[in-house]
Amino acid sequence: MTVHFIGAGPGAPDLITVRGLNLIRSCPVCLYAGSLVPAEIVAAAPEGARVLDTAPLNLDEIVGEMKTAHEAGQDVARVHSGDPSIYGATAEQMRRLDVLGIPYDVTPGVPAFAAAAAALSTELTLPDISQTIIVTRTAMRSSAMPAGEDLTTLGKSGATLAIHLSVNNLKNVVDELTPLYGADCPVVVAYRVSWPDQAFVHGHLSDIRDKVKAAGFTRTALILVGRVLDGAEFTDSRLYAADHTHVLRPAK
Repeated sequence: MTVHFIGAGPGAPDLITVRGLNLIRSCPVCLYAGSLVPAEIVAAAPEGARVLDTAPLNLDEIVGEMKTAHEAGQDVARVHSGDPSIYGATAEQMRRLDVLGIPYDVTPGVPAFAAAAAALSTELTLPDISQTIIVTRTAMRSSAMPAGEDLTTLGKSGATLAIHLSVNNLKNVVDELTPLYGADCPVVVAYRVSWPDQAFVHGHLSDIRDKVKAAGFTRTALILVGRVLDGAEFTDSRLYAADHTHVLRPAK
């Protein structure tokens, strides 16, 4: 028996990995985060499977379901949105499973920032502009941010920022980043990326708050900040340069 932590991807049912979908199809128990995992994905569970939305459950109740399945010798598909390694609250479940001696593994999923970049046909790491992506969030009702991980500190890097769980904290995001990135720095707020109702608000630090307020985004939105978002001029990568040789492309 194994608990399979599975990243369902950002929302579109066909953005789950083949491995993840096959695991769901094979498990007699499917526990899923119903607020963000589409019904089409868990509908792939086998006939007669126990399919349970864990949104109303607390940690003890979720682990209790896994323990019951373990005692019955039943594999569990534990389906999370996006990728389980990013704000998935999977580590605390794994810690409980370690104590109980219940085996588990993890199947990655497409993270929201990657899906947003794809929908925007945008590369988030452009030569001379940004070669770093910082995935972060801000503290509101959720856990406090560790020391040194505030936006003022992270923003000093000038990196492309993918800020989760913060659309309701947009004023603070703008206030902290404007002195570092400039009021004219482009911002894209991506709402429910890859879902049928996905939407994007394009703006700059100077006007993004008003635009997002007008759009009515209050949850399930990702904030992207950085100069890579505005079609800035950049140098071609050395990867495909004619004079760049390597073991697979020797000099001619």
